[in-house]
Amino acid sequence: MKKLLLDVDEVITFSGFLEACNDFMHTNYGIDDFTDYYIDQICIPNDRREEFNKFLNNRNLYENPNILPDAIDVIRKLNDVYDIYICSSCVNPMNIEGSGRIFRDKYNFLIKYLPFLNPEHFIFTSIKNIFKADIQIDDRVNNFDDDVDLKILFPSYHNKDEVLDNNIIRAGYDYHNGWKEIEKILLKDLHE
Repeated sequence: MKKLLLDVDEVITFSGFLEACNDFMHTNYGIDDFTDYYIDQICIPNDRREEFNKFLNNRNLYENPNILPDAIDVIRKLNDVYDIYICSSCVNPMNIEGSGRIFRDKYNFLIKYLPFLNPEHFIFTSIKNIFKADIQIDDRVNNFDDDVDLKILFPSYHNKDEVLDNNIIRAGYDYHNGWKEIEKILLKDLHE
């Protein structure tokens, strides 16, 4: 079986991070209001960053996830054909001390919503290029390993204008259809 590295945030789900920013600042931003990955740098003023980090320490960002359309269905199909490894960061670089909760909450999210995946294949790391795989799906170009044969950029609010080299392909430009595009790319032989 081919090994597939699969990211979580902005690929399987939008966590409750934007909702936390909105609750903290009493705003009403939507994910499509942003083009930059670090939405908190836009939403949260620098003089309130420490207060926001304390606010986050008491919040499960995966309690009410916004799972992307068709993600669970397509991942279930991929799991029958590929050896899937979740490879996702759990570190908030703005709040290292509070990041431990993210590990637990993301793990529990995966167990609850993707129970068919092997939890022994959950890798929580910010450095993804140390793992060898045949296929990698991520929303950030800088997360791709040069040695991966097939690199698929999952469409997200922050990567529409990303310039890709020849070794990275897009799963479209709209995250609403991203998983259907991945299904066409990785399960095309099953549909023929």
